[in-house]
Amino acid sequence: MGSKERIQRFKDDSREKILAAALNIAKNEGWQALSMRKIADQIEYTAPFIYEYFVNKEAILFALTKRGYAILTKVIIEARNKNENADDKLEAMWIAYWDFAFTHKELYRLMYGVDMVCFTSECAMPEVENLYDILSDVITIYFDEKNVSEERVRIKYYTYWSMIHGLISINLIHLNGRISYDLNRQILRDAIQSITKSIKK
Repeated sequence: MGSKERIQRFKDDSREKILAAALNIAKNEGWQALSMRKIADQIEYTAPFIYEYFVNKEAILFALTKRGYAILTKVIIEARNKNENADDKLEAMWIAYWDFAFTHKELYRLMYGVDMVCFTSECAMPEVENLYDILSDVITIYFDEKNVSEERVRIKYYTYWSMIHGLISINLIHLNGRISYDLNRQILRDAIQSITKSIKK
Protein backbone atom coordinates (compact mmCIF):
# COMPACT_ATOMS: atom_id res chain seq x y z
CA MET A 1 0.00 0.00 0.00
CA GLY A 2 1.41 3.39 -1.03
CA SER A 3 1.68 6.47 1.16
CA LYS A 4 -1.35 8.14 -0.46
CA GLU A 5 -3.47 5.07 0.22
CA ARG A 6 -2.28 4.92 3.84
CA ILE A 7 -3.08 8.60 4.36
CA GLN A 8 -6.54 8.16 2.85
CA ARG A 9 -7.19 5.09 4.96
CA PHE A 10 -6.15 6.99 8.10
CA LYS A 11 -8.52 9.82 7.16
CA ASP A 12 -11.39 7.43 6.49
CA ASP A 13 -10.76 5.56 9.74
CA SER A 14 -10.52 8.79 11.70
CA ARG A 15 -13.78 10.06 10.24
CA GLU A 16 -15.50 6.80 11.17
CA LYS A 17 -14.12 6.97 14.72
CA ILE A 18 -15.50 10.47 15.14
CA LEU A 19 -18.95 9.44 13.91
CA ALA A 20 -18.94 6.27 16.02
CA ALA A 21 -17.94 8.27 19.10
CA ALA A 22 -20.71 10.80 18.52
CA LEU A 23 -23.27 8.02 18.17
CA ASN A 24 -21.98 6.30 21.30
CA ILE A 25 -22.27 9.51 23.32
CA ALA A 26 -25.85 9.92 22.08
CA LYS A 27 -26.68 6.35 23.13
CA ASN A 28 -25.35 6.90 26.63
CA GLU A 29 -26.23 10.53 27.31
CA GLY A 30 -28.59 11.73 24.57
CA TRP A 31 -27.96 14.03 21.60
CA GLN A 32 -28.22 17.17 23.70
CA ALA A 33 -25.10 16.12 25.60
CA LEU A 34 -22.97 15.85 22.46
CA SER A 35 -19.97 18.19 22.23
CA MET A 36 -16.72 18.30 20.27
CA ARG A 37 -14.78 18.03 23.54
CA LYS A 38 -16.61 14.82 24.53
CA ILE A 39 -15.98 13.31 21.11
CA ALA A 40 -12.28 14.25 21.37
CA ASP A 41 -12.02 12.66 24.81
CA GLN A 42 -13.59 9.45 23.58
CA ILE A 43 -11.32 9.04 20.55
CA GLU A 44 -8.32 10.25 22.59
CA TYR A 45 -7.46 13.15 20.32
CA THR A 46 -7.70 16.89 20.78
CA ALA A 47 -10.71 18.88 19.56
CA PRO A 48 -8.72 20.58 16.74
CA PHE A 49 -8.16 17.12 15.24
CA ILE A 50 -11.92 16.71 14.80
CA TYR A 51 -12.18 20.07 13.05
CA GLU A 52 -9.92 18.71 10.32
CA TYR A 53 -12.83 16.43 9.34
CA PHE A 54 -15.95 18.33 10.42
CA VAL A 55 -16.31 22.10 10.56
CA ASN A 56 -18.62 21.92 13.57
CA LYS A 57 -20.94 19.67 15.57
CA GLU A 58 -23.80 20.28 13.13
CA ALA A 59 -21.68 18.79 10.32
CA ILE A 60 -21.27 15.60 12.37
CA LEU A 61 -25.00 15.46 12.99
CA PHE A 62 -25.67 16.01 9.29
CA ALA A 63 -23.32 13.15 8.33
CA LEU A 64 -25.01 10.82 10.79
CA THR A 65 -28.45 11.85 9.55
CA LYS A 66 -27.47 11.01 5.98
CA ARG A 67 -26.15 7.67 7.19
CA GLY A 68 -29.43 6.99 8.96
CA TYR A 69 -31.41 7.63 5.78
CA ALA A 70 -29.05 5.38 3.82
CA ILE A 71 -29.65 2.50 6.25
CA LEU A 72 -33.41 3.13 6.34
CA THR A 73 -33.67 3.25 2.55
CA LYS A 74 -31.73 -0.01 2.25
CA VAL A 75 -33.97 -1.95 4.65
CA ILE A 76 -37.14 -0.58 3.03
CA ILE A 77 -35.97 -1.61 -0.45
CA GLU A 78 -35.09 -5.08 0.88
CA ALA A 79 -38.57 -5.41 2.44
CA ARG A 80 -40.21 -4.32 -0.82
CA ASN A 81 -38.21 -6.78 -2.91
CA LYS A 82 -39.10 -9.75 -0.69
CA ASN A 83 -42.81 -9.44 -1.52
CA GLU A 84 -44.89 -9.77 -4.68
CA ASN A 85 -48.26 -8.04 -4.27
CA ALA A 86 -48.77 -4.40 -3.32
CA ASP A 87 -50.47 -5.11 0.04
CA ASP A 88 -47.57 -7.23 1.25
CA LYS A 89 -44.99 -4.85 -0.15
CA LEU A 90 -46.45 -1.79 1.54
CA GLU A 91 -46.99 -3.46 4.88
CA ALA A 92 -43.49 -4.93 4.86
CA MET A 93 -41.95 -1.57 3.93
CA TRP A 94 -43.66 0.30 6.75
CA ILE A 95 -42.85 -2.47 9.23
CA ALA A 96 -39.22 -2.21 8.12
CA TYR A 97 -39.47 1.52 8.84
CA TRP A 98 -40.84 0.74 12.31
CA ASP A 99 -38.10 -1.82 13.00
CA PHE A 100 -35.41 0.64 11.93
CA ALA A 101 -36.72 3.21 14.43
CA PHE A 102 -36.17 0.80 17.33
CA THR A 103 -33.03 -0.90 16.04
CA HIS A 104 -31.38 2.50 15.45
CA LYS A 105 -33.13 4.62 18.08
CA GLU A 106 -30.49 7.34 18.29
CA LEU A 107 -30.32 7.79 14.52
CA TYR A 108 -34.11 7.93 14.28
CA ARG A 109 -34.28 10.55 17.03
CA LEU A 110 -31.71 12.61 15.16
CA MET A 111 -33.34 12.19 11.74
CA TYR A 112 -36.79 13.25 12.90
CA GLY A 113 -36.08 15.42 15.91
CA VAL A 114 -37.84 13.12 18.38
CA ASP A 115 -37.71 14.70 21.88
CA MET A 116 -34.95 17.10 20.83
CA VAL A 117 -34.19 20.09 18.64
CA CYS A 118 -33.68 18.85 15.09
CA PHE A 119 -30.23 19.95 13.95
CA THR A 120 -30.66 19.28 10.24
CA SER A 121 -33.00 20.44 7.50
CA GLU A 122 -34.91 17.58 5.91
CA CYS A 123 -35.65 19.71 2.87
CA ALA A 124 -31.96 20.02 2.08
CA MET A 125 -31.44 16.28 1.87
CA PRO A 126 -32.13 14.34 -1.33
CA GLU A 127 -32.21 11.15 0.77
CA VAL A 128 -35.55 12.23 2.22
CA GLU A 129 -37.14 12.68 -1.18
CA ASN A 130 -35.63 9.40 -2.38
CA LEU A 131 -37.29 7.58 0.51
CA TYR A 132 -40.58 9.22 -0.40
CA ASP A 133 -40.20 8.11 -4.05
CA ILE A 134 -39.61 4.48 -3.08
CA LEU A 135 -42.69 4.28 -0.86
CA SER A 136 -44.97 6.40 -3.03
CA ASP A 137 -44.29 4.19 -6.06
CA VAL A 138 -46.03 1.35 -4.23
CA ILE A 139 -48.80 3.60 -2.90
CA THR A 140 -49.56 4.75 -6.46
CA ILE A 141 -50.47 1.17 -7.42
CA TYR A 142 -53.65 1.44 -5.33
CA PHE A 143 -55.16 4.28 -7.30
CA ASP A 144 -57.41 3.22 -10.20
CA GLU A 145 -56.81 6.39 -12.17
CA LYS A 146 -53.96 6.19 -14.65
CA ASN A 147 -53.04 9.82 -14.12
CA VAL A 148 -53.49 10.19 -10.38
CA SER A 149 -52.18 13.53 -9.12
CA GLU A 150 -48.94 13.76 -7.20
CA GLU A 151 -50.81 15.64 -4.48
CA ARG A 152 -53.19 12.73 -3.79
CA VAL A 153 -50.30 10.27 -3.56
CA ARG A 154 -48.35 12.60 -1.28
CA ILE A 155 -51.36 13.03 1.01
CA LYS A 156 -51.68 9.26 1.43
CA TYR A 157 -47.94 8.91 1.97
CA TYR A 158 -48.07 11.44 4.80
CA THR A 159 -51.17 9.77 6.20
CA TYR A 160 -49.19 6.53 6.54
CA TRP A 161 -46.08 8.32 7.76
CA SER A 162 -47.88 10.50 10.33
CA MET A 163 -49.56 7.49 11.87
CA ILE A 164 -46.39 5.38 12.01
CA HIS A 165 -44.11 8.20 13.16
CA GLY A 166 -46.64 9.16 15.82
CA LEU A 167 -46.80 5.61 17.15
CA ILE A 168 -43.00 5.39 17.15
CA SER A 169 -42.68 8.70 18.98
CA ILE A 170 -45.22 7.69 21.62
CA ASN A 171 -43.25 4.52 22.26
CA LEU A 172 -39.86 6.21 22.29
CA ILE A 173 -40.84 9.08 24.56
CA HIS A 174 -43.80 8.09 26.71
CA LEU A 175 -44.39 4.37 26.86
CA ASN A 176 -40.81 3.10 27.24
CA GLY A 177 -41.66 -0.51 26.51
CA ARG A 178 -44.94 -0.63 28.43
CA ILE A 179 -46.76 -1.95 25.35
CA SER A 180 -45.46 -5.32 24.19
CA TYR A 181 -43.72 -5.78 20.85
CA ASP A 182 -46.51 -8.05 19.59
CA LEU A 183 -49.26 -5.60 20.54
CA ASN A 184 -47.41 -2.69 18.93
CA ARG A 185 -46.96 -4.74 15.78
CA GLN A 186 -50.69 -5.52 15.66
CA ILE A 187 -51.59 -1.85 16.17
CA LEU A 188 -49.20 -0.97 13.35
CA ARG A 189 -50.63 -3.59 10.99
CA ASP A 190 -54.22 -2.56 11.74
CA ALA A 191 -53.41 1.08 11.02
CA ILE A 192 -51.58 0.30 7.76
CA GLN A 193 -54.42 -1.90 6.55
CA SER A 194 -57.04 0.72 7.43
CA ILE A 195 -55.26 3.41 5.42
CA THR A 196 -54.77 1.04 2.50
CA LYS A 197 -58.50 0.18 2.50
CA SER A 198 -59.34 3.88 2.39
CA ILE A 199 -57.41 4.19 -0.89
CA LYS A 200 -59.07 1.14 -2.43
CA LYS A 201 -62.60 2.45 -1.85
